Amino acid sequence: MAAVVEGLEPEAAATEDAAQDAVDAVDAVDAEPGDPPLLVGSRLSLDLYPGGCQRLLHLCARQSPQLLEVQFMQLSSHEDPRLLETTLAQVPCSLRHLRSLVLRGGQQRDALGACLRGSLTTLPAGLSGLTHLAHLDLSFNSLETLPGCIPQMHGLSTLLLSHNHLSELPEALGALPALTFLYVTHNCLRTLPKALGALTTLQCLDLSQNLLDTLPPEIGGLSSLTELNLASNRLQSLPASLAGLRSLRLLVLHSNLLTSVPTSLAHLPLLTRLDLRDNQLRDVPPELLDAPFVRLRGNPLGEAPPALPSPPGTPTIPEMPRLFLNSDLDSFLVTPQGCSVTLACGVRLQFPAGATATPVSIRYRLRLPEPRLVPLGPHDSLLSHVLELQPHGVAFQQEVGLWLLFVPPRARRCREVVVRTLNDDSWSDLETHLEEETPKRLWAHCQVPHFSWFLVVSRPVSNACLVPPEGTLLYSSGHPGVKVTFPPGATDEPRQVYMQVVRVASGELRALLEEPGAAASPLLCLSQSGPPSFLQPVTVQLPLPPGVTGLSLDPSCLHLLYRTPPEATWDDITTQVALELTHLYARFRVTHFSWYWLWYTAKTRVEGLARKAWERLRLHRVSLIALQRRRDPEQVLLQCLPLSKVDATLRRLLERYRGPEPSDTVEMFEGEKFFAAFEKGIDVDADRPDCVQGRVCFVFYSHLKNVKEVYVTTTLDRQAQAVRGQVSFYRGAVPEDVPEEAEAARHRKGTDSPWMATLPIKLPKRSGGFEIPQKVEDRPSPSVPPTLCRLYLVHPSSTVHLSGSYLGALS
Repeated sequence: MAAVVEGLEPEAAATEDAAQDAVDAVDAVDAEPGDPPLLVGSRLSLDLYPGGCQRLLHLCARQSPQLLEVQFMQLSSHEDPRLLETTLAQVPCSLRHLRSLVLRGGQQRDALGACLRGSLTTLPAGLSGLTHLAHLDLSFNSLETLPGCIPQMHGLSTLLLSHNHLSELPEALGALPALTFLYVTHNCLRTLPKALGALTTLQCLDLSQNLLDTLPPEIGGLSSLTELNLASNRLQSLPASLAGLRSLRLLVLHSNLLTSVPTSLAHLPLLTRLDLRDNQLRDVPPELLDAPFVRLRGNPLGEAPPALPSPPGTPTIPEMPRLFLNSDLDSFLVTPQGCSVTLACGVRLQFPAGATATPVSIRYRLRLPEPRLVPLGPHDSLLSHVLELQPHGVAFQQEVGLWLLFVPPRARRCREVVVRTLNDDSWSDLETHLEEETPKRLWAHCQVPHFSWFLVVSRPVSNACLVPPEGTLLYSSGHPGVKVTFPPGATDEPRQVYMQVVRVASGELRALLEEPGAAASPLLCLSQSGPPSFLQPVTVQLPLPPGVTGLSLDPSCLHLLYRTPPEATWDDITTQVALELTHLYARFRVTHFSWYWLWYTAKTRVEGLARKAWERLRLHRVSLIALQRRRDPEQVLLQCLPLSKVDATLRRLLERYRGPEPSDTVEMFEGEKFFAAFEKGIDVDADRPDCVQGRVCFVFYSHLKNVKEVYVTTTLDRQAQAVRGQVSFYRGAVPEDVPEEAEAARHRKGTDSPWMATLPIKLPKRSGGFEIPQKVEDRPSPSVPPTLCRLYLVHPSSTVHLSGSYLGALS
C-alpha cells in the first residue's frame, strides 16, 4: 500500500504545482479594477482569449462570488493537456450552477485552412457532480472513447461529440434519461450500442460521416425521434424496426451503400423528407418512388445488375502492364494492349487498351519553367514544371490519362487548378480533376487526345456558356452575385462566352488611396469568341463594393472602370453608361466585352489609381536571402520564397547554412526574370547553362522553390586575409503582358533602377598552405568542394528571427 501511495504523490504534486504556476502567471499580469470583462452576468467566455485555462484558474483562486452565478462557460481545448485537466478539475467546486459547458477545438487552423482538433482526450470524473449541466459540447477534439463521467450526467439534454476519433459508444449512454440532442458526426463509429434505443426522449440524432455498416434493431425504440441523419456511412440495409419511429420527420441516408429500403418507411405518418441520394438502389417500392418527399438522385434505378463472374474456361483479359521508369530512362514503348506508366519525376500515364493501333515509342522530358514555355494570364500562378511528351501531335484512338504532381496553392477560394497544354500553336486548359494522396501531395488528372507540352496552373474560377440566338444567363460559380444576361437577338449564331472573377482585398485599396471608406467590387473579366460586338446590349451585374448599399451610397463616389487588353490603362466610363442600382447590386448594359471594376471612393480622378491597384494585385512581395554552407563557405544557395515560408525555411537551413539578414522588401511579377551577380572579388566557379556573363539567371514563380546552388571562387589571396565580397540582385525581363506595370516595380531612388538588393558574402581566410584552385577539375580533393551560396527571395510579411551567432558569422 505504501508503494501505491508513493506512486500517486508525485502526480498529485505535479497537478498542484501546475495549478499554482498558472495562478502565479496570471497574478503577474496587470489586471483592470473590478471583475474582468470576460465574466459578464451568467456567461463566462474564455474560448477566444489566449491562456483561457490560466484565466479560469485565476478566477477560481480569487473565489469570485460571481462564479456561483455562472451558467454558461466556453473554454478552448487548444491548451496544454495537463493544464486543461487541472483546470477542469476545478470546475465542479467553483461553478456549481453550470448549465452549459463548451470545450470545443477548431478555433485554430492549419496551413490549408482546415480546423485543428483540440487536445482534449478525456474529462475528469468529478465533472459528473455538475448536477445542473444540460448542454455539453466537446466537438473538434481528440476523444477516442467517451469519458466515463458523461453517462452519470443525468440532467444532460444536449451532447455534441462531432469531429473526434470515437470508434464506439458505450452501453451506459442509454442511462441519460433527459438526452434530447445527440450529434456524433465525423467520427469513426463502426457499431452502435443496443442501449441507444432506451433514449426515449431523444429528438435529434446525427451520426453522419462515420463507418457504420449496420444499425441495431433497438434503434426503433426511439419513440420521440424527429430527425435522424445517417449520411455518408457504409450502410447496405436498414432494419425493419425503423417503422417504429412514428415521430420521425427527417430521415437522411444519402451517400451509403443501400441496395434496398423497407416499404414501411412510406407509412411513417409525419415523415416530410427521405433522402436516399447516391446509394446503390436499382429498385425501390412504388410507395416511395412516387412520394414527393423522397430524394433518389444518384441511384442506378432501372439499371441491370452487374454481370456474374465468367464460367470456368472463359478466356480472361490479360492485366494491363505496369511500368516504373528510373531516372536513366526517358522513353518507353506502348503497345495496343495498353499500359500504366510511372515516370521517374512522379508523373503517371495510363494508356487504355486500343489507344494505339501499332507499337509507339513515347519520349518525355521535364523542363524548368521559362516565360516562352509558360503562358500565364494576368492573375494565373504556375504550380508545376513543364512536361513535354513526344511525339507531338500523334492522335490516340482513345484518350490517355495523365496525372501531374503540383504544388498545392496557398489560396484556393474562388480559384481552380487546371492543366494547360499547347494545341495547334495556341494554349488551352483541359478539364481537370484533383486527386489527393495526402494534404500536401495533390495530382491534377486530365484526359489528353494527343501529346504536347503540359503544365499545371492556378487561375481564377472560369465559367463559360454557349450563347444561342434565343439568349441565356451566365453567372459566376465563385461569386454568384456576378451575372451576365444575354437577351434574345444578342447574337445571330451561337458563340462561346467566358467569365473570370478576381476577388479584391479592400485593405489594399484603402491603403493605396489613404481613404478609410474606399472599397471595390470583384474584378470581372469577360471574353468571347466570334464578332467583337453583340447585336443587342448585354446586361452585366456586379455586386456593390463591401460596406456599400444602394440606400446609403453617394452616387458621385461610384465609379465604373473599364480596361481593354493589352492596354494597361483603366478608363472611367461611369458617365457613358446608365447604372441601375439595387440594394446590393449595380447593373449596366454593354455591347462588347472586356474588364470591368466597380469602385467606391471620394477621389474624382481614379484612372491612374486603378492602374496602380491592379498592379498591386499581381505583384508578390518578396525578400532576398544569401546563405553559405557552414562547413564549406564557398557553397552558396539562392532561392525565391513566399514570405509565409521564410521562417520555416530558415529554421530548417540554419543547421547547415549561415548568412546575412534578408534584404528589404522587393515586389515581383509572376514570371519575371532576375539575376544574381557576385561582386568585389568573388565569381561563379565553373560554367553553368543558367549563368550569363557571370550572372546566375532566375525566373520568379511564387509557388515554386526557385532554388539554385552555386560554387564561388576568388582570384584574391585568401591566405593573407578573408575576402569580403557581395552578391547583388538585378531585374531582368518581365512577362510580355506587363511591360508598363513593370516600370513601377522597377522604380527606386537613384539611377540604377534594375538593382534590387546587395548582400555580403565572406570567404574566410585559409589556414592551409595549398594554392587556391582556379578550376573545378584542379581541386586537390572532391572532399573539399568550392563555396556554394544559396539565395532566397522571400515575402516581407514573415518575420525572420536570427541568432546572434548566425548574424555575426560574417563579421
